[in-house]
Amino acid sequence: MSFDTAAPALRSRIHGCLLGGALGDSLGYEVEFDPIDDIRRRFGPDGLRDFAAIAGSTHISDDTQMTLYTVDGLVEALEWANSGFGADVNACLWLAYLRWLATQGEVAGPAAPAPQPRWIDGHAVLHQRRHPGRACLSGLSTGEMGTSVRPVNPDSKGCGTVMRSAPFGLVPHVAPDAVYKLSADAASLTHGHPSARQSAGVFSLLIHRLVSGESLHDAAAAVAAHAAGITGVAPELPRRLDVALRLAARGVVPPEELVAELGEGWVAEEALAVGLYAVLATRPTDDAAADAPVRHFRDAVALAVNHSGDSDSTGSVAGNILGAYYGEACLPEEWLSVLEAPDVIRGMADLLVGVTTGEG
Repeated sequence: MSFDTAAPALRSRIHGCLLGGALGDSLGYEVEFDPIDDIRRRFGPDGLRDFAAIAGSTHISDDTQMTLYTVDGLVEALEWANSGFGADVNACLWLAYLRWLATQGEVAGPAAPAPQPRWIDGHAVLHQRRHPGRACLSGLSTGEMGTSVRPVNPDSKGCGTVMRSAPFGLVPHVAPDAVYKLSADAASLTHGHPSARQSAGVFSLLIHRLVSGESLHDAAAAVAAHAAGITGVAPELPRRLDVALRLAARGVVPPEELVAELGEGWVAEEALAVGLYAVLATRPTDDAAADAPVRHFRDAVALAVNHSGDSDSTGSVAGNILGAYYGEACLPEEWLSVLEAPDVIRGMADLLVGVTTGEG
């Protein structure tokens, strides 16, 4: 049976998305900031394709940290809702991000509230400083809760919005328009440029469509069309997505061409476009084969991280997409065995499963 028509359980999709993003983040973190020529010198002409090539331990970055804090903010809002009380979702996310800010040794402004600690805060791995995004730090350090009308960092379009936004698409029984709005509003907490906010919303919408059972091709085409129709759309977003789809139709291209066509991934629409391209360009022709999901995951993440750019963010996006699509079936066991802090990632996944499905 083709995985286009299979239906992984929501639990598997949630775990797959969060673990898959962490795997892509971790592989990419090893070569973030490295030019492609340096990557080839270290790992051979095909670049870094497997954790076995990495000497020493592996590390998740701020991408996974902030994704998990996004989960925590959503979980808190849903806990309130399940108890019969309304909660401002964006306020819950802001408080979660303020707690992440504290793990990075940073202090919010004097006007910021002091959030109560939660389970996620007690894990040392999330207190490690792994190249946190400057706009994420500066936006939260203002102590002001940015909104879509008055965002902080109004000119910032960094990928710090996209790399943390997959969880919005994992919450079931939410209308697509609401998924987009929740994600774009949360992006405004740190980044104000329309492309940063719109790219985050479109990425979450892509995850939502995949979790709802759409095929990769249909979901990608749908969100590209959605991006083009956004009122006041930043033109670079639909342009990059259109190029990503056209480039993917050609198959795998050299890293130099990838960067020339889609960018290095440091800004939001580029990170989304590179991750989406990598997933679409590597789809196996024999996708009904039992090992097709794992091969697809390996190939897509390798393509997403081997370029001169923000490799952990583009790898994270690709991993999130495939984990949401296939569920845990695509995750290479030997990769999971060396992933940093899988218990924390699974713990947060279980919390999200619990508040959305009632499963323990």
